[in-house]
Amino acid sequence: MPITQSAKKAVRNSLRKKAFNDQRKKAMKEIIKKIEKIAKTDKAEAVKMLSSAFQAIDKAAQKGVIKKNNAARKKARLTRLIK
Repeated sequence: MPITQSAKKAVRNSLRKKAFNDQRKKAMKEIIKKIEKIAKTDKAEAVKMLSSAFQAIDKAAQKGVIKKNNAARKKARLTRLIK
């Protein structure tokens, strides 16, 4: 357990940041799974959803939830899956 006031504040901040990061990562994963499921049946609908997936992936990379190359790899795999 943190003893000093600054250590307590650091714990609060890290928990807050973790909550935001978890939320962003969950949103990204959900849209990716949704596209992968839809791509099996309706490619046109999956193409429409692609931009929202790219937005979620880029936002996660921008905020440091995932790394830049990881984001690029996810986007490339989604694009290849749809075509």
